[in-house]
Amino acid sequence: MNFRKWDAYRVYVVRTALDALAGSIIWTTMMVFQIQVVHMTALELVLAGTIMEASIFIFEIPTGVVADVFSRRLSIIIGFALIGMAYLLIGFIPVVGVVLGAQVLWGLGYTFTSGASDAWIVDEVGEERTGEVFLRGSQIYRMLGIPGIIISVILASIDLRLPVLVGASLYVTMTIFMILFMPETGFKPTPREDRSTFRHMIETFRDGARVMRRSPTLLSIMAIGLFVGLYSEAWDRLWQLHLITNFSLPWFTPVVWFGIIDIILMLIGIVASEILRRRLNMNNHVSLTRALWWMTAFMVGGLIVYGLTQNLVVAIVAMMVFSTMRGLTGPLFGTWSNQHIPSDVRATVLSLQSQTDAIGQMVGGPPLGKVGEISLRAAFLCSAAILSPTLYLLRRAGRPVEEPQIEMEAAEA
Repeated sequence: MNFRKWDAYRVYVVRTALDALAGSIIWTTMMVFQIQVVHMTALELVLAGTIMEASIFIFEIPTGVVADVFSRRLSIIIGFALIGMAYLLIGFIPVVGVVLGAQVLWGLGYTFTSGASDAWIVDEVGEERTGEVFLRGSQIYRMLGIPGIIISVILASIDLRLPVLVGASLYVTMTIFMILFMPETGFKPTPREDRSTFRHMIETFRDGARVMRRSPTLLSIMAIGLFVGLYSEAWDRLWQLHLITNFSLPWFTPVVWFGIIDIILMLIGIVASEILRRRLNMNNHVSLTRALWWMTAFMVGGLIVYGLTQNLVVAIVAMMVFSTMRGLTGPLFGTWSNQHIPSDVRATVLSLQSQTDAIGQMVGGPPLGKVGEISLRAAFLCSAAILSPTLYLLRRAGRPVEEPQIEMEAAEA
């Protein structure tokens, strides 16, 4: 039976909606599922994230060959099929070994979709419509966040496995939908010299090192990325375990509590980002650096308070302060970094920055997870200590120092 292919924009909208809804349904209660059903320890929770990051790091280049040489569409379909299979495994066989193994499958699936998704829609609709399409995708993600949280809480209140299984089913549905209706008319194989390879990755490290030796600011940016990677995996995997283990949650089950917290954080984030957009001059690097310094200071303070306090209300407030500031620093740090990176080496430095963050997460996660098995409070205090050097680096990078013009040719000399 032949199915008529849909317009690429319509497919993008439907796929984005299903992806946003499935992700929200799964991850709102995923950590509670891993804690209460799989009975994972602090180290095992962090190892799950570390394995996921390592899988992405290893598979990114080999899977990119499919999208570059054969088909963006094929790569995306394979990717979401593998992601759906990973979640089905976790939901149907909730044991530690399977959950950890599924992270490899998930990471493999993610690398098939990363890059290929954006490249496919740009190929299909043209560069002139790209901004409009990506903006609509962002709006869809926000719109479906709260309904996804509510659905997740309702399902988890019945059985903690249900959000994982329902979300996985949505990924399978999305895969079938793309097989039947997803067009590909604008694909052209990437020339061999433009494809990513392991040799290219090594050369990126080498070129980036040459460039940064000539710029203290770029060294600071890279060091900040490393410290952010080192601390972050423990927070992502352990903050919910801390509330469940070290506090008595009144009135509601943990699932309901985390659903309420996620909705409040989403609303706070929307308001805070709008206030920041209106008040902060994003083109003034001094103001931007100062804002980043204060936000990072609140993050460090939030981690410390979260680790030390024995009062539930104080802990939740500290967590919300930390999470809100963290959400705001992402786009600010990206803007601030680009202001300090010369255009002729921007791709090299940004690629190296992404790789440095991934390495930081892989290196920092397991030791902090081991600390968390002894004391969750100590794990958050260690995370705060690891993040705190970024305050010095931001202060240093914000000084109005005149740096030499950096050019790739000079850097390679």
